[in-house]
Amino acid sequence: MAGWNRNFTDELRARLSVVDVVGRVVPLTKKGQNYWGCCPFHNEKTPSFSVNEEKGFYHCFGCGEHGDIISFTMKHNNMDFRAAIQELANMAGVKMPDYKPRDPNIVKREESLFDICEKAAQLYSEKLFTPDGAHALEYVRKRGFDDDMIKKYRIGYAPKNNVIANKFSTSKHLIDSGLCRRGDYGMYDFFRDKLMFPIFNARGNIVAFSGRSLDGSEPKYINTTDTDIFHKRKTVFGLNFARDAIHRANRSIVVEGQIDAIKMQCGGFPETVAPLGTALTEDHIALLCKSNRNIIFCFDGDGAGLKAAQRACSIVLPFLRDTSDVKFAFVTGGKDPDEILKTAGADAMKKIIDDALPLVDFLWQITNNNFLVGTPGGRAQAEKFLKKELDKITDSDLKSEFDKEYNKRKFNSWHRWKRNDSAVQIKLPDIDLVTKNTLVYIVNTYPELAEKYLDFLGTLGVDFGATAPELNLDAGASEKYIVSLKLQRHLAKLNATKKELTNRLLDGDEDAREKIKQIDEDIAKFNEKLEILISI
Repeated sequence: MAGWNRNFTDELRARLSVVDVVGRVVPLTKKGQNYWGCCPFHNEKTPSFSVNEEKGFYHCFGCGEHGDIISFTMKHNNMDFRAAIQELANMAGVKMPDYKPRDPNIVKREESLFDICEKAAQLYSEKLFTPDGAHALEYVRKRGFDDDMIKKYRIGYAPKNNVIANKFSTSKHLIDSGLCRRGDYGMYDFFRDKLMFPIFNARGNIVAFSGRSLDGSEPKYINTTDTDIFHKRKTVFGLNFARDAIHRANRSIVVEGQIDAIKMQCGGFPETVAPLGTALTEDHIALLCKSNRNIIFCFDGDGAGLKAAQRACSIVLPFLRDTSDVKFAFVTGGKDPDEILKTAGADAMKKIIDDALPLVDFLWQITNNNFLVGTPGGRAQAEKFLKKELDKITDSDLKSEFDKEYNKRKFNSWHRWKRNDSAVQIKLPDIDLVTKNTLVYIVNTYPELAEKYLDFLGTLGVDFGATAPELNLDAGASEKYIVSLKLQRHLAKLNATKKELTNRLLDGDEDAREKIKQIDEDIAKFNEKLEILISI
């Protein structure tokens, strides 16, 4: 609809998968690259309705209906454009802006910004191959960029002088583009003596730039400030080049910097992208999940890389589904992906990716590294941290499985099982298989009972990390089972001790007589407790 805010409709398309939107009302089955179902717009028995996740559209080969999430919602729900946008905004969990016919001046300004960015990219590309850009070209060559790569990614050079301000001095929207700023002596270029990487939107238009320092100064990268056509927190570098590859590889790889992303794309990992010199945001993850929910975060193995990985782990949790496969890989030895590819080759990089740690293991590693789980206080802090993180998972079934997995790990890793020694060494009978399976179920289902009876359970020699069978035991029945077993084991120990003392008495040890008398009283007392428990 003319006049509608294109940025908002683009945001809806980025946040909502066409498969998810259509799949709410049309049963879909994946075949090849597309999803197929029976068309909701005409009667058919053989599915001819195709949905393409990557391109964001549907097409019916029977009746010819074609469109995106907006047109589908309008037609299927018999809604006008505004109502469909409201419906999709609710689905995406975002607030719909008040509708206003778009100001023709704003539309014209955006078109002007696109034009300025395109012409600036052309100028930067030319400057890279001039004497002024010789040192930038030398740097690019040393980093392994050939002419084809330079051309594909439109890499350029911003000279030290105000080439943009001078070239486009008459442009009304030059300041708005973020390429220039106004000072006491007029306009000046924001990017000076920088290696320039154009930033593309989903439609392949250049909307901004990322400039890399060439003299070792910090920050290493600076980016165009947010404009009417560019929002850094919602833009993923390289995604326009990687979309098809992400679909083919059934995953995306996220690295830390633009050069790493380009070198990975050209070095055998075309599904690689990077955030723009900023920490990952929810919007970045939403964009990636729209293409594919399988993500490998590949960061440097230094402190900054580990911190970035922890943040990514926390941010990605709300986006997890039972089909998601999220992992974390680390490049160690003070290197980055570019250096690994250059010095060790694609096979070495592939091994790093293949050895990536699943999210469930990485979050467990974070928890154990950040808290002193060998102490009660540390375990309490770790419990709170895990709960806070797992509460971010919106898929209730998946959250339940994470809870079960971590309950099992906590029980087996945080508590050091030690058998109690006694003055009289008593050999009790081994736990039978039925009892073992029942205890494994109870421990993994009711961790509060495991904590309560920790000392007793630790004497049984049961592998509580084993697969838990499904049993019909509530918490009350489970506790009764543990207490009953505890009483039975204690009675067995008393009887075994009595037998040992009786043998001593027969050998002439009169001190054993008094001990046997006390044990008989204890046996009677515990038998009474067991009878009461069984009768409840």
